Amino acid sequence: MTTSLIPATILTGFLGSGKTTLLKRVLTEAHGQKIAVIENEFGEENIDNDILVADTQEQIIQMSNGCICCTIREDLRATLADLAEKRRKGELDFERVVIETTGVADPGPVAQTFFIDDEVAASFQLDSIITLVDAKHAHQQLDTRQEARRQAGFADRIFISKADLVTPNDIEVLTHRLRHMNPRAPIEGAHFGEVPIAKVFDLKGFNLNAKLDIDPDFLKAEDHAHDHDHDHGHTHGHDHHDHEHGEHCDHPHHHHHDDDVKSFVFRADRPFHAERLEDFLGSIVQVYGPKMLRYKGVLYMKGHERKVIFQGVHQLMGSDLGPKWAAGEKKQSKMVFIGIDLPRDILLQGLEQCLS
Repeated sequence: MTTSLIPATILTGFLGSGKTTLLKRVLTEAHGQKIAVIENEFGEENIDNDILVADTQEQIIQMSNGCICCTIREDLRATLADLAEKRRKGELDFERVVIETTGVADPGPVAQTFFIDDEVAASFQLDSIITLVDAKHAHQQLDTRQEARRQAGFADRIFISKADLVTPNDIEVLTHRLRHMNPRAPIEGAHFGEVPIAKVFDLKGFNLNAKLDIDPDFLKAEDHAHDHDHDHGHTHGHDHHDHEHGEHCDHPHHHHHDDDVKSFVFRADRPFHAERLEDFLGSIVQVYGPKMLRYKGVLYMKGHERKVIFQGVHQLMGSDLGPKWAAGEKKQSKMVFIGIDLPRDILLQGLEQCLS
């Protein structure tokens, strides 16, 4: 009998960003889904009190609406394996899992669990990483805490909470800053956790799909900044949140934040040479893997009539054949890299040398 994989969502965000509020909202909303929540028990406020049936010493507690809550007293892998086992035996009934990380956690190792561990991978599929950012304290947290910057870089979707405590201009500046760290993740407000369930679940952030969503403003800024190098037949992104040239930032009020989590995009119209690219990416991941948060690409490969899709988290990289290039579709490779102090020039030159 084949059972489909259980989707898992990682919910992250700095202390006080409203993860628990969002979680309560998701759990109490009448969506008819049975959700298992795994939370790190030294969270800033536990979800338990008002929506649990009984406070027991049991690690897994049934909630009043049929959801399940468990705190991690050992490692995540063991907890997930335990949940999957109980579900197989019919002792627990749930359709998806939400993992709430502690405020200071790096979501990377949590995400990797779903790919490294065979037992976990046999039962669960990581759907997405959702990051909550507290509008009032975000700049200070992003300035002083690398974990906060990593959480932004890893996200498939970013929700800004507590927007009512700051001005619309503050939100614009914060959104602008987050976009430069992560042009992949849609950014929107979450007012007191009021977020439609469709924006939290089934985002398919880790699916190898042929679509690479990069914030269009980010790409526009890039093209504007690189009108001069089209003679190479490609453009590639600069660390343009620095705005040294002052030519492509139309936000005069944007404060200078030289964040170590940066993103850049590589695009090329010439096809990649498969072996060369594989060797290059392999060596880059060996050296810089720990600093590479998320990376993804839809690639035009020499001799292939289908798109090649690849993505990775830290040192883990996977690729797959996508659909055929449609008749008349412009064949172009597009890649986005999000990481900590990545050597942009080495990466861009290296990718350039992999083109045939």
